[in-house]
Amino acid sequence: MIEHYAGAFPVWLSPVQVALVPINPEHAAYAVRIKEDLQKQDLRVIIDDRNESLGKKIREATLKKIPYLLVLGDKEVSGQTVAIRKRVEGDQGSKTLDEFICQIKEEIKNKS
Repeated sequence: MIEHYAGAFPVWLSPVQVALVPINPEHAAYAVRIKEDLQKQDLRVIIDDRNESLGKKIREATLKKIPYLLVLGDKEVSGQTVAIRKRVEGDQGSKTLDEFICQIKEEIKNKS
């Protein structure tokens, strides 16, 4: 399987399905809340709250081949949304957390 997918596992098989990237330390509390909500849905989630630039965090998540990256900033916190980046397709725009959960659960269910 590892050789077949070259480490870029589909979301249903990936060891980490979603990485949360708070832009500033002020967004960490929102990231923790999002993580808890996603884990309640049996999703495998990590938070990258290191003191690094946003570009570096995105680049490293891409190199780790994490299927979904949720970027959390002021706009997302105030609107209670998440900015979605998909590994292959890039920026997917903003959605509510419930919309994202429906999307990823459907993808996992269909094993696409």
